[in-house]
Amino acid sequence: MKTLLVVDDEVGITEALNDLLSEEGFHVLVASNGKEALERIAGRRPDLILLDYMLPVMDGRELLNALQSDSMLRDIPVLMMSAIPRSSLPRDCQPRAFLRKPFTIDRLLLEVGRLLGGPAKP
Repeated sequence: MKTLLVVDDEVGITEALNDLLSEEGFHVLVASNGKEALERIAGRRPDLILLDYMLPVMDGRELLNALQSDSMLRDIPVLMMSAIPRSSLPRDCQPRAFLRKPFTIDRLLLEVGRLLGGPAKP
């Protein structure tokens, strides 16, 4: 079973993604900011991180940079989600994939499957 980490400070989004991805057969971890995400990663390494760009405490850019600077974590694929366009992200914020909010369930599952190297269902 693949483990996904959803990092978003909007409870409605984390609950919806948790429900959807759990129904798809994934083990889902949730964090509300980048600092909490690093704590979750220390406890269980995810196969994929779904990361909101705008977060309190430690934002998506800071978490992505922390992951990319750690040789043990840099290979975890990151799917960043944001209402801002990808072209507006800073140069030092280049996730493996990007979804602009709002996105469809089909698009999300397609990206998750692509990043995990197969169909969305594990």
